[in-house]
Amino acid sequence: MTIALSKGRIFKDTLPLLAHAGIVPQDDPETSRKLILDTNIDDVKLVIIRAADVPTFVEYGAADLGVTGKDVLLEHGGGGLYEPLDLRIARCRLMVAGRPGAEPARRLRVATKYLNITKAYYAGQGRQVELIKLYGSMELAPLVGLADRIVDLVETGNTLKANGLEPLEHIMDISSRLVVNKASMKMKHARVKTFIVFCLEPTASKHLRASASGICSSPSPCSMRNGQAISCTTPSSLNGASRASASGCEVALTTHRMCRAATDSAGVSARASRSKRSRQIFS
Repeated sequence: MTIALSKGRIFKDTLPLLAHAGIVPQDDPETSRKLILDTNIDDVKLVIIRAADVPTFVEYGAADLGVTGKDVLLEHGGGGLYEPLDLRIARCRLMVAGRPGAEPARRLRVATKYLNITKAYYAGQGRQVELIKLYGSMELAPLVGLADRIVDLVETGNTLKANGLEPLEHIMDISSRLVVNKASMKMKHARVKTFIVFCLEPTASKHLRASASGICSSPSPCSMRNGQAISCTTPSSLNGASRASASGCEVALTTHRMCRAATDSAGVSARASRSKRSRQIFS
């Protein structure tokens, strides 16, 4: 089984989920030049690629599963793959930013690498804007007069503030998602399902602990009533074509059952038994 990941924050945040499934990479991608990393399980490999390429690798079967941001999936289109789970890692916000109080007399010019998302956002407002494609250093565009606004990911806002910019409009919250190749979901169903369950367990447990303390306002993987899962919200992240297909229905039903199983077992399974179970399934 091959899992596509990207270097940086997503890889670091995914490591605990992999460890929960009993998968440990043998090399560090930050120091190794290898693009295919071996793990402690012989036939489980990690492919290290650019974040924007993860959906393509998964869609065309070069990887069975992948982890990438919702921003990348929206820009890619999300066709040809399943998106069964919000991993709730690498969280940030997609924002419109610019100089405070600066309103151009001409048509608004926006610099971004998210052309599709930005175009859809302003179209939804009925506004016509001029889009400029950039690949980095977005904050520079308003400073040199290249653009009036930028659309980019914002985590703390410190970089914007350091360059005299501020967030102006919130487009959406972003987090990393697990994506699955359609053929792999059918041909390697047991292994893929097991991996999703292992990813879901810590996510569900974290949410339940936060909900119990009254500090969690994010939607849960499952709606709960008296400790029992009554409905699952994760299948809504599947694209329209997937929901309409029989395979999409199967994924939705499978994910719902996994939510219940993970919730019921949260805090019960020991690390040793998880590792043993993962080795039995992945071997």
